[in-house]
Amino acid sequence: MAGWRTHQGQAIALPLENVDTDQLIPARFMSIPRSAGYGDHLLHDLRRGPDGAQNPQFPLNRWPGASVLIARRNFGCGSSREAAVYALVDAGFQVVIAPSFGDIFAGNSVNNGLLPAQVDEERVETLIAAAPAEVTVDLAAGTVTLGEQTVAFALTEAARTKLINGWDDIDLTRAEAEAIAAFRNRRLGAHPWAWPRAQG
Repeated sequence: MAGWRTHQGQAIALPLENVDTDQLIPARFMSIPRSAGYGDHLLHDLRRGPDGAQNPQFPLNRWPGASVLIARRNFGCGSSREAAVYALVDAGFQVVIAPSFGDIFAGNSVNNGLLPAQVDEERVETLIAAAPAEVTVDLAAGTVTLGEQTVAFALTEAARTKLINGWDDIDLTRAEAEAIAAFRNRRLGAHPWAWPRAQG
């Protein structure tokens, strides 16, 4: 997974609350191998009618190629399926902007290079009203610029570090390898009785 610091692309609005992971990718598509890609199944039941034809008025169908999605509160709630993030990434999205996110969804997003940018509700509404539009996301500065508006987003420093470096949780731990080894050695020296005896 490649890291990044800034992203420029087109932002589109999905002005819905409580978009859950089953809406992001319905369970019936989760038997498909990840290698086949989940992008076509993103928001399948909202994008398509009962006959399977795309609704031409749905935002993802009207503006293909968008890479920033703006939604309302509680985006990614529901089950813990990581495939919901895969579907967004495979469809070309790099950023989701919303007032709040499901906790597990947000963690899965960062581990897959997708930024869950948390922006307060009032400012999200102004961004929704301005979309579709070109947008610049500055990960290091923690800002989104859309037209004349620049707004800040909330993100933990650990998540920012992971996204900038293209790391997951294991990589974040490995970055502290020297400190971990130093702690181990101090602990071994101070409390040798706490360590298991070597066999043989």
